[in-house]
Parts: sequence; structure tokens; C-alpha cells
Amino acid sequence: MYKSGFIAVIGRPNVGKSTLINKAIGQKIAIMSDKPQTTRSRIQCILTQDDAQIIFLDTPGIHKPKFKLGEYMLKAAEGTLKEVDVIFFVIDATEDFGGGEKYILERLESTPAPVILVINKIDLIDREKILPIIAAYSARKNFAAVVPISAADGTNIDGLIDEAKKFLPEGPKYYPADMVTDQPERLIIAELIREKILQVTEDEVPHSVAVDIEEIKPRKNSVTYIRAVIYVERDSQKGILIGKGGELLKGVGQNSRPEIEMLLGKKVFLDLWVKVKRGWRNSNGAIQNFGLGNAD
Repeated sequence: MYKSGFIAVIGRPNVGKSTLINKAIGQKIAIMSDKPQTTRSRIQCILTQDDAQIIFLDTPGIHKPKFKLGEYMLKAAEGTLKEVDVIFFVIDATEDFGGGEKYILERLESTPAPVILVINKIDLIDREKILPIIAAYSARKNFAAVVPISAADGTNIDGLIDEAKKFLPEGPKYYPADMVTDQPERLIIAELIREKILQVTEDEVPHSVAVDIEEIKPRKNSVTYIRAVIYVERDSQKGILIGKGGELLKGVGQNSRPEIEMLLGKKVFLDLWVKVKRGWRNSNGAIQNFGLGNAD
């Protein structure tokens, strides 16, 4: 019997949802950063095995929104819960139970799908601390299963997948076996560039950044030209992102290029520009234009 279905991966920001999905499918699709709220839109990542096809929905971290962008992210995360066969509620083993976890558990009360509690980052704690975490969460909700993992080093990822399959319905392959995401190349390229920006910027800059791929065009000698515009909200942020003598922006390009070339399977000329679009995170039109969905 072949199984297939959709699994929503939810949790507070920065608990390792994207890392978990990338490790499960064996390829980097969802971007990763130590900055909270890295994932902005719902991304479908596809794992195809001999006995099942699983479509993971990587959702933005559930948090209290401060901008229209944040409202869209929260809507995307919570809306996913109504459409899936299984839910992974990912928590950080190094963090205490708090208001964010309480809020998510309240949202889960009205969802019919089985919920698997995924205790991530167990590589960072002593093993004897795992049982108290399981007891504390199990006292608040009757989970379909509880699975401790380390997404960073892959510990028990296979066990988590096997547990999830128990709850998937019988079904067809929705996607070809070699397909790992339904996202267009432009969006993935934009996200890879944004990831590198997140890694080298601090304070207010990371969350004020959006990347728009304006052009992808083949050139001579099998090189693909890509023009990407990085938008920020203030002139000061533009200066920070460009850096002294353009060094920071140059580094973003150098760090992005190898992963983009791996994605496309060809050499890339990456042309990066930085522009200011004031208040874009509070603009429904800008949010939609940047491929982040309709925030209405």
C-alpha cells in the first residue's frame, strides 16, 4: 500500500523547522539562519520514498506580528493547520515552555490532524533531561507520538519519518519522484540570497530585507546572468548592506553563487543591486510583489 500526504511543520521561530525539512529530504530548499522568523512563506518540500510520498509544508514561525508582513506570516502558518494529514509541532529542547508554546497548543486544540511532538536539538542537552520535557508537554496535550531528534546532525530523522507514515492515508504520488519542491527557481534563488544576507547583518537589517529576481537570462559560454534587487526600508540599511567599498554586498554574492550554481547546474553571473522601498513590510502590494502572498 502506497501512502502519501501533507505534513505541516510548525513551532516558534528558530526551533529548527527548516533544518529538519532539509535534512529529511536530503537537499537544501528551505533557508536557514540563527535569526528568528527566517521563513516568511509556506514552502512545499517533497520527500519521495519507495512506500510513501510526503509533502512537508515549512511554515513561518508562529509569533506576535508587528507589521503586515508578520500578519501574513502568521496567517500562512495557522492556515496550514487546516489542510494537512499530520502536524509536526517542533520545540527546542534547550528552551523552557513559554507563551509561544502555549499559544500554539491552543491553536492545535481545534485541528483534527494527529500532532507529533518533535523535540529538536537533543544534541545540546543531557539525555536525562528528555523525559521531563516529554512529561511536561504530554501533561498539556495527548500527542499522537513524541519523537526526540537533532535536525542538525540527523539523529532520529528516519525514526520521525517512519512514525509519520503511520498516520498518512493511502494515496498516489502527487509529484514526480525527482521533484523536491514546487517552488519556482526565482523564489528559491531569492531566498538563497536572503539567507546570506541574514548571516552577515545584525539588528534591524535582516527583517527589513526582501529580494526580487528581476532577470534570469542565458549568456555565452553556458553562463546564466541573474539580476537580483535587494530591497531595504531605509537609506541607512542600504549603506550597511553595501558595506565599506561594497565589500559586504560582494561577500553576499560570493557566498550565494555556489548554491545557486548547484541549484541550476550551471555557472552563474550574479548581479546584485540594493534599493530602498520605504515601509514595504506594511504594504500589501509590496508583500505580494515579492512573492510572499496576499496579505489582505
